[in-house]
Amino acid sequence: MSEIILMSDPRVAAVPVQECGEPLVDVRRGPLLVDLRKQVDSDAFFYLREGVLERLLQAQAHLPAGLGFLVVEGYRPPRLQRRYFEKYAARLRTEQPGWTDEQIRSAASRFVSPPEIAPHSAGAAMDLTLVDADGRELDLGTPMNATPEESAGACYTDAAGISAQARAHREILGRVLTAVGLVNYPTEWCSQSSACVLSLGRGLPHAPAKDFTGCLAVRND
Repeated sequence: MSEIILMSDPRVAAVPVQECGEPLVDVRRGPLLVDLRKQVDSDAFFYLREGVLERLLQAQAHLPAGLGFLVVEGYRPPRLQRRYFEKYAARLRTEQPGWTDEQIRSAASRFVSPPEIAPHSAGAAMDLTLVDADGRELDLGTPMNATPEESAGACYTDAAGISAQARAHREILGRVLTAVGLVNYPTEWCSQSSACVLSLGRGLPHAPAKDFTGCLAVRND
């Protein structure tokens, strides 16, 4: 597997970000299914930047017949992002008492972005999965939002050891989202982001806020 640039990598924070001015829009006002499991933490989880939602709708239109998206979380307030990150980091610190602060930060960023550069807090990222025509979640190898520890690494998009069916579903998800300019964070099969800026190595001067993670979930091939 090629190198994965994690959200904690200094190269990520070094990419300047400019506000694009796009509004946050309510995902529920369209044909997408929206899950309520995150409502207990925030009443703003169903918002995305307008351009991100447009791409998501385009991607859903290209899914095989009978399949759809289930959006679990979009916008995440900065205070909630910080809480998620600190909670997971504290768990890792307990489980790995010999790790340095930098190791904790790096490991935590596999699952939760550091709050100062979090794409969810720009309305530019979403967690989603596939469902059938009856709204039932398909098998993608792990439960939604499973951590690397809980899933023994199977949450990584290209992880080995998942079923052929789960692999096929992940490939469908990746194919339709990539086709409209969205990108997957390789440590979480369910995490997708805006991707006009495709890599850290292409010399682009900045990343608009709607493209906040376009340069983040990239493999250094």
